[in-house]
Amino acid sequence: MSTKATILLFALISFLLCSCSNSSEVDDEKEFDYKEGSSKGPEHWSEIHPEWAACRGKEQSPIDLLSKRVVVLPQLGRLKRKYKPARAVLKNRGHDIMLQWVGEAGGIYIKGVKYELKQCHWHSPSEHSINGSRYQLELHMVHESREGGVAVVGILYKLGRPDSFLAKLMHAISKVDPTEEEEIGVVNPKDIRIGTRNYYRYKGSLTTPPCTEGVIWTIVKKVRTASRRQIHALREAVHDGFEVNARPTQGINGRPILLYKPKCI
Repeated sequence: MSTKATILLFALISFLLCSCSNSSEVDDEKEFDYKEGSSKGPEHWSEIHPEWAACRGKEQSPIDLLSKRVVVLPQLGRLKRKYKPARAVLKNRGHDIMLQWVGEAGGIYIKGVKYELKQCHWHSPSEHSINGSRYQLELHMVHESREGGVAVVGILYKLGRPDSFLAKLMHAISKVDPTEEEEIGVVNPKDIRIGTRNYYRYKGSLTTPPCTEGVIWTIVKKVRTASRRQIHALREAVHDGFEVNARPTQGINGRPILLYKPKCI
């Protein structure tokens, strides 16, 4: 590798590892919505509260993962996932359904830093797009380091065969009311299938207020499938106008988008 390429590689990795955000999303959904033209819609989030000013920042999420902007970087290495079963509760936050682990559920490792799995939730349609195409569903697995850094793993779903992980939660999703939670026992995060080693990596933000920046995003390249019934259940579980709960894509603003692909032997 040339000196110039080595410097570029170091700069890209350093850019993505500079994370000092906080995973706290707003639980009270009454103050914002996703409706186009609404005074509480995404284009006005930054105006609602001073602490939501980051919503008009330059490193916001989601984004469009455009192939011509992607830099293939095998040196990123395989995503290290070390999860374990733990007790969890299902919460209806009004704007989405969230599965929150109460016990220690393991986590992921990025450049030696452990990010512990805290919760996962779903957006429909997908928030991230690939070459301009949005899919029917997106799962976010939210992790946090001891230092307060946030790393989110995103998985996109198109219409097709039922997702095996969602299938185990369908009974609880259908009966948990807004602002309530349902004890569902022990849940193994390993049951969330990825199906590929390839992933996109970039630095962005939370996709709901306060839109905190500095989040390390890992978007699984393979688009998986979920059934029409599963997607409908997630949309119908919220009853306050958030059946569509995806933020519009945000500007790239010169940020690098990396793609990990294992080297061919």
